[in-house]
Amino acid sequence: MSPDVDLTALRPGPIRELLLTLDSRLFEFAATQNWPAAESVLPRLSRSANHGILWFTTAAAMAATRTPRSRRAAARGLASLTLASLTINTLGKRSVRRTRPVLDPVPLARQLKRQPITTSFPSGHAASAAAFATGVALESPAWGAAVAPVAWSVALSRVYTGVHFPSDVLAGAALGAGAAFAVRGLVPTRAQVVPPARPRAEVPALPDGEGLIMVANTASGTAERVRALHDGLPLAEIVECEPADARAELEKAAARATVLGVCGGDGTVNAAAEIALRHGVPLAVLPGGTLNHFAYDLGVEGARDLTRAVRQGEAVRVDAGRFRSDGREGVFVNACSLGVYPELVRERERWSKRIGGWPAGVLGALRVLRADRHPLEAEFRGQARPLWLLFVGNGTYHRMGLTPGRRTDLTDGQFDVRVVHGGRRPALRLLAAALAGPLTRSPAHAAVQVGRLRLSGVEPGTLLAYDGEVTEVEGEVTLEKLPEALTVYRPLPGS
Repeated sequence: MSPDVDLTALRPGPIRELLLTLDSRLFEFAATQNWPAAESVLPRLSRSANHGILWFTTAAAMAATRTPRSRRAAARGLASLTLASLTINTLGKRSVRRTRPVLDPVPLARQLKRQPITTSFPSGHAASAAAFATGVALESPAWGAAVAPVAWSVALSRVYTGVHFPSDVLAGAALGAGAAFAVRGLVPTRAQVVPPARPRAEVPALPDGEGLIMVANTASGTAERVRALHDGLPLAEIVECEPADARAELEKAAARATVLGVCGGDGTVNAAAEIALRHGVPLAVLPGGTLNHFAYDLGVEGARDLTRAVRQGEAVRVDAGRFRSDGREGVFVNACSLGVYPELVRERERWSKRIGGWPAGVLGALRVLRADRHPLEAEFRGQARPLWLLFVGNGTYHRMGLTPGRRTDLTDGQFDVRVVHGGRRPALRLLAAALAGPLTRSPAHAAVQVGRLRLSGVEPGTLLAYDGEVTEVEGEVTLEKLPEALTVYRPLPGS
């Protein structure tokens, strides 16, 4: 039998004949219903979903809220929609050649001005609607609840306007929901990869926030986040300061606080972590920068998460990293690196105040990669070689896209080391390393996990970046783990 099946050409058996008859009668029943409120709304809604325009617009509105969960939900919804559309257009429409319903029983006012020319089974609009809504709901149930009525209405509109039988819509919706779950299988949701709640730390519960001193870097645009935290913890003390004063304010706060809080970018969080380690006080991190890797990897995405953890006294111990070189030393909670990345950080800082963080990052990367330079010369793992990049992550990163993504275990005792060897065309080598798997080895790049690292033969004036800060190193550079050294508040699963 040909893979292209014409349902009207089949001689149906009793069950199939019953289903087709029921399908037709449901279509005719819907055509005879008078729904004044839907008369003008559903046809317009159906048209707005053409080519996914409705869902792309919705995703843009969700992303504009600037919350991490909303952005992830929007991205997951669009990824699910894309997979559903590809499946419908390459397999679904070509596998079953079902003709469109006859429009005679459908009132003229409901009919679309432009009738679809593709086959009827399954409904692509219903598939896209279900895929987007399901994908969004898997990442953010709250957003899913908001999107679901719109998706249901789009699916209903395809029967209401007479372009699909009910079974077309049901099949399309099932395929769309399946596409969303398939995407989740490939890229787990944040809820599926919650960091382990270990090793749990005993910390004070502060129901009203008394004893918490939160130092907020005002240059990071933290005012709204700090207000939200203060609403939940009214007795917490908030200290707002300029970036140049952040370290001094953190030192003063650590000397008298029960809990040291910080809200700012990577550099401010780094300073707070080093000071909290030295004073032996627990740390509460409120994401307030551009990337917020450390807070997000902990499971703290905003004031609500941190407020719950502080109120209930929920915290864990996490690893920190430390580097030493020629009398200099520093602590990092995310990563440190040598080679082109520290130069990129400097270029980004130079331009960020003029054009913003993300554009400055792109411009910095272009300037660094186009510059005429020699790779870093260092002895790595007993062998002297030129290096374009040495990235050392505090904990194993799981890639999502072209850059290291998130860490699911902040106490694994490992550095995630990624090396891009020297040679011609550094841009191509860096891109190849970014596209490669986390443990891929090749003449151009390599990745390993180790508990300690030593470089020697580093030239004077070599730049080292750590958590967004930049310093100079030379000679021998040693990196070591500080296992479970830092105590941080974070909401625990099931609490």
